[in-house]
Amino acid sequence: MLLSSLFSSENRSATDTGAITALCKAAGDPLRMQILKLLQQNAYGVLEMCQVFDIRQPAMSHHLKILANAGLVATRREGTTIFYRRNEMHPDTDLQALQHSLFHTIDAAALDPNLRNRLAEINGTRAAASVAFFNQNAARFEENQDLIASWSDYGDSVESFLLNNAASTQSALEIGPGYGQFLSRLSVIFDRVTALDNSEEMLQQCRNRSAVHGLANVNFMLGDTDSAIGNGVKADFISLNMVLHHNPTPAEIIADCAQLMNKNGTLLITELCAHNQEWVKESCGDLWLGFEPESLTQWCSAVNLAEGNSQYLTQRNGFRIQLRQFNLDTN
Repeated sequence: MLLSSLFSSENRSATDTGAITALCKAAGDPLRMQILKLLQQNAYGVLEMCQVFDIRQPAMSHHLKILANAGLVATRREGTTIFYRRNEMHPDTDLQALQHSLFHTIDAAALDPNLRNRLAEINGTRAAASVAFFNQNAARFEENQDLIASWSDYGDSVESFLLNNAASTQSALEIGPGYGQFLSRLSVIFDRVTALDNSEEMLQQCRNRSAVHGLANVNFMLGDTDSAIGNGVKADFISLNMVLHHNPTPAEIIADCAQLMNKNGTLLITELCAHNQEWVKESCGDLWLGFEPESLTQWCSAVNLAEGNSQYLTQRNGFRIQLRQFNLDTN
């Protein structure tokens, strides 16, 4: 039905039908279809995908080139590494409906268990590297933070954003609270606050500083969002403050947040916009060089989080920060 409607348009040209053929041919290969499934919620480099699919780099590069030429995947260079992601918005507007239908069908299919296990190993390696960095550099957190954006530079904006966008004030969850700068404000506004961190050293630093400020209604939890779900944590407000660019699977964290939210809950994401400052990976433990605003919108929309207010801040060193509000859509 969809293909026939596209072909029946009075204005379709030979070039247009050729583009449709290229798109269908690109996706009509079992391996390339699995690649599109793999790239559903994350970006990976060629070598990582070679490891997942157990094939040689020239073969993987060939398949990725076909997908890219058909407009199904996009690339982003970070230093010497090129990351591939799905292109959710086809450059040919006439093909967007067909592409959307294709991705929807692919996403409903299951990823091969062997591929899923290898992918988990890669994501686990990324996550372990991030945790190790923060455990080793907990005492230097503020120093590292100052290299990009200090809480003192944007904290007032975050707190003002919270006051204008929090619908309920019973419970809050901050994921990756750092030294607890935002917890001081959350503990005043909300009845119960949970601070969640997967770095034991960072959580201890946060616990110590919170004790100094007498934050009696804050519960400290060691673990990740998956363990928080397992422990039955629920919150009216969730904060992801400069967390996603340290996480190997940012889309999965957002999906977990949707599960952790109460009805009519609010998610506030404070995050770097996409940049090209490669040095932050070594100096600050960043896994990603920020994110395009459209990526956050896409990941949230996929788990029924509706976009609310947004604010963008430019730092003195050129980094840009995006403050994004998303609400759980229960309709």
